[in-house]
Amino acid sequence: MLQRRHLLGLTAATIGGLAAPSLVRAQPAWPNRSIRLVAQFPPGGLVDTVARLMAPMMAQVLGQSVVVENRAGAGGIIGTDVVAKAPADGYTLLVSHASVHVFSTATRPTLPFDPINDFTHMMHLVEAPNIILVRADSPYQTLEQLLTAARTRPVRYGSSGIGSAPHLLGAMLSSEAQAPNLDHIPYAGSAPAMQDLLARNIESMVDPITTNVQQMRDGSLKALAVSTPQRLAAFPNVPTFAELGFPKLTSAQWLGLSAPKGLPAPIAERLTAIMPTILARPELAARFTDLQTMPRNPPPAGDAFVSIMRREITEWTAVARQFNIVVG
Repeated sequence: MLQRRHLLGLTAATIGGLAAPSLVRAQPAWPNRSIRLVAQFPPGGLVDTVARLMAPMMAQVLGQSVVVENRAGAGGIIGTDVVAKAPADGYTLLVSHASVHVFSTATRPTLPFDPINDFTHMMHLVEAPNIILVRADSPYQTLEQLLTAARTRPVRYGSSGIGSAPHLLGAMLSSEAQAPNLDHIPYAGSAPAMQDLLARNIESMVDPITTNVQQMRDGSLKALAVSTPQRLAAFPNVPTFAELGFPKLTSAQWLGLSAPKGLPAPIAERLTAIMPTILARPELAARFTDLQTMPRNPPPAGDAFVSIMRREITEWTAVARQFNIVVG
């Protein structure tokens, strides 16, 4: 009897031991609570605008609220680092940005994260061309007029920060145009730069087109050039940098969807599957068209997205070294 009880006890313990791993593996269906979508720049800019357009539609498809959380600072590095160090459980996502994953990588000796390997990069979302802007009443009504002035006297251009895409584009323009007095004035984001432009404290600004479209339409701002390969259908009077003799300034700033490293494959696969459908929704597509901030068709995902990142890091690191642009 004692032996039988011992065997029964051993059997129960063994079964319990075998059952434990399966209980550990059993996870509730994702998502079963709110998801935070981190925007690593202040409200009102490119990242925040796109995040707030997508969040409610993601929530509809996923059946849980998607809350945009602005974690700004250090040119987007603070918010990006928050995501890099968050649990890889699908409840913290990042609107990843070329400004951080490419341009900060190209211009900073160190970052608190690896821009490739510390993330699960799911897909490229949209991209926005860059423009050089002046006030509508500026004495510089063409790019050549602005550059001619900058060959003999200081002409300031604002950007969203040292080492940002607009900073590097401005440095390239100054060099290519032999306009050494095109002086860079960095700001902690696009919004304060725009305030100084409108207040006449600077003469021009390089910025993504997204948050400037309305002011271009209402006539308070004028774009002198755009970084697209061809002119924008919505702004046919704005020439491209390429047609004005600066083909190296053909570029765009992309946004993507990323998560911490180690995101479970089923979650990554589900997000990658639903996002193209969300981006293609008529109401969202119309808004992106209005903002001149468009997805690629089809959107690069997974390894294709990472390949874009790696190539651009190489290209812009060379530019940063050429102009000795080092942050920190």
